[in-house]
Amino acid sequence: MCEKKNRPMKRKFFKISKYALLLLLLIFLITVFYPRSYNVPHFQTRIGTQHWSLSTGSKIGYTLIAGKGNKKQFPIIYLHGGPGGHITDKDIQSLTPFSDSGYNIYLYDQAGSGESARLKDIENYTVDRHIEDLKEIIKNIDAEKVILIGQSWGAIFAALFSADNPNKIEKIIFTSPGPIYPVSKKSLTTKIPDSIQLRNPFFTNAMGNKKANNIRTKAMKYLATKFGMKLASNKEADEFETYLDYELNKSTVCDTSKTPGPEAGSGYYAGIMTYNSLLKVQDPRPKLIQLKFSVLILKGECDNQKWGFTNEYKELFQIVSSL
Repeated sequence: MCEKKNRPMKRKFFKISKYALLLLLLIFLITVFYPRSYNVPHFQTRIGTQHWSLSTGSKIGYTLIAGKGNKKQFPIIYLHGGPGGHITDKDIQSLTPFSDSGYNIYLYDQAGSGESARLKDIENYTVDRHIEDLKEIIKNIDAEKVILIGQSWGAIFAALFSADNPNKIEKIIFTSPGPIYPVSKKSLTTKIPDSIQLRNPFFTNAMGNKKANNIRTKAMKYLATKFGMKLASNKEADEFETYLDYELNKSTVCDTSKTPGPEAGSGYYAGIMTYNSLLKVQDPRPKLIQLKFSVLILKGECDNQKWGFTNEYKELFQIVSSL
């Protein structure tokens, strides 16, 4: 008798559970697939921007700061951070003084970011694609050799480019260099010498990623890197990247109250797909250690890049000098 009485209750509980599961599934699907918006500035085209239409298929936006007086033989090309980063007004202001010494300075947004066009197939955002673009840019400006300034990821990019194109390099300046890939265990554990007193940032990249990411952005990254699929539009993805960059930038300053405000321009898909390809690059160290041109390595306080990364550049590149 008791068992018969309990059957309607079990069926009722089963129905409630089924509806609850369906509701949870619906909430999950909405959370993952419904587009989001972010309270960030909209991207605005910089006055004076010019474009190259490269034979690689990339349409690249750039700013040229023309050298004054007697022109130097070799121009400067600035490689911004990221991957997926972009040229900022501060970059232009910081490098403009070099033009007083006669250097032509080119600052360009790498494919998929800033003033440069987004690629239709996100699987084309690779380290090799960026290298081929840079080779075409050097050809376009009719330069026998160039001086590269690489910031963070830009330093990694410059090193990889120089490994296969040493004849195109006059000098390189590495600033806050990211790791040489594949990342060595030694570079992760090398400690800062006692003679070099550098403060570490209070925030870390991991903290910024944890705060900014959500279930939808995690799904965006998974589908992009595993299947080459775009869950979100370029607009939504780039707006998220603007927000993410703001949180990550807190790990690059000693005083977070001085963290620059969010600035639009970074390319989300260019960033995650280029990084994904970076994990698969062939070790460039055997080639890098044979290079003979001059380099200057700069690292500041409260830099989220490990000292061991900088130290490895010191070991690989034998000659250090300034412009």
